[in-house]
Amino acid sequence: MRMKTGAVIAASAITMAAISAFAGADHAEFVKGPFKTGQDVTKACLECHSEAGDQVLSSSHWKWKGPPKLVKGLEKSKVEYGKANLINNFCISIEGGDRCDNQEFCAKCHPSYGWTDNTFDFTNKNNIDCLVCHTSDRQYKKGLAGQPDPKAIAAGKLDLEKAAQKVGKPGLANCGVCHFYGGGGDAVKHGDLDSTMEKPKRDHDVHMGTTDSGGLGMTCQQCHKTSHHQIAGASTFLATYSERVACEDCHTGANAPHQKSKNGALINRHLATVACQTCHIPVFAKGQATKMSWDWSDVGKDIEAGEQFDKETFMKHKGTFIWGKDVVPTYTWYNGTIERYLKGQKIKDPSKVVNISRPLGDITDKKAKIFPFKVHTGKQPMDSLSNCLLIPQTHNALWKDYDWENALKKGAKGSQVPYSGKYQFVKTAFYGSINHEVATRDKALQCGECHMGGTRMNWKALGYKGDPMQTGGRFAKTAAKK
Repeated sequence: MRMKTGAVIAASAITMAAISAFAGADHAEFVKGPFKTGQDVTKACLECHSEAGDQVLSSSHWKWKGPPKLVKGLEKSKVEYGKANLINNFCISIEGGDRCDNQEFCAKCHPSYGWTDNTFDFTNKNNIDCLVCHTSDRQYKKGLAGQPDPKAIAAGKLDLEKAAQKVGKPGLANCGVCHFYGGGGDAVKHGDLDSTMEKPKRDHDVHMGTTDSGGLGMTCQQCHKTSHHQIAGASTFLATYSERVACEDCHTGANAPHQKSKNGALINRHLATVACQTCHIPVFAKGQATKMSWDWSDVGKDIEAGEQFDKETFMKHKGTFIWGKDVVPTYTWYNGTIERYLKGQKIKDPSKVVNISRPLGDITDKKAKIFPFKVHTGKQPMDSLSNCLLIPQTHNALWKDYDWENALKKGAKGSQVPYSGKYQFVKTAFYGSINHEVATRDKALQCGECHMGGTRMNWKALGYKGDPMQTGGRFAKTAAKK
């Protein structure tokens, strides 16, 4: 890394070994401030890690989009998709506003500095925030536009030089500062990721659980393998991935599952049809409640807020919420592809629930398995004439004045989704894959919970005639056909 702007450090003091051994090097030895801005820190980082800038700029974490490998029908698309240009039923979109003004707020969870609107320069390497992923300084916080929190700096709580000297491989807190708080707050978006996963006990998650509780103490990148700043992983929340992550990446060969189980052979017969997560994540939102529903139609109303699991059920600028804890997942077939609502797409029947993201597959699809999902439901604006979901400007608009008309007019300018002047609210659903909060083996699903009268699985909804233990599995002649 470059040592302080203006300070000269002898080149001999920075050996190639120190540079390559990034994770273990004590950067306090050769990173010197003072640094006035985050960009000053990045300039210093790039002095030694010169290749890192281009790597980050090409990543989906930076672009918030990529080739839509998950979306059926878009396999050959030359247009990239992601958070940058897709709609969800959480905060809806980052594009609302004359110049996509929502981006200033959303950029608090982006590895950049200074992203206020659609004039942001994504090609400038100095805009990369290295610290958000690499510092272990807990005082490092980001504010609007992704800038280091100015209040913390003014109060003397945030020192950029100190933060730059305490860098290394990302820990759970680094990934969690965005992924635990996705969708606008702690435990909102992901049912299996929230702030309690920063230091979970073994019973919470056997992989990420702390070693002193008997867990493996794993970090995110031990599963989400990273090469040249390309981070592996695929989720139905997204449209793209660089590489998939699967339980079989580790649990195979000598580490194959169920070897010590007395019913191992019987259990292994499920592997062609049932995903590992289905049995080994019997519930999600174990640490705290997750948001299960978000009704935007109540914005601006005077509703007395209640509480569910210590969470507010209403905020005047956001609407009404439903929360869930220790939630039993929704089970459905998933073949690795999704059906995705795209911006400007016409809704055929607004009286029905609009699936913004839905896993694809059925009982006849040999590539599909039964997976667990969090289904987040919503109620959000649709243009009454075009039948297209609308994108409001929330930041510095709806969240302040509760004026839907104004928010939708401004939102149309940045998003390029026309607003006719008439709107209504429609029900939506978003299927989010569940992959974390893996239970200990004794807490995995038992046979009787799904079979022999067990009610966890809705067999007929999955395409079976009944309990496959009695009527036959999907590869048997007695399995139901669609």
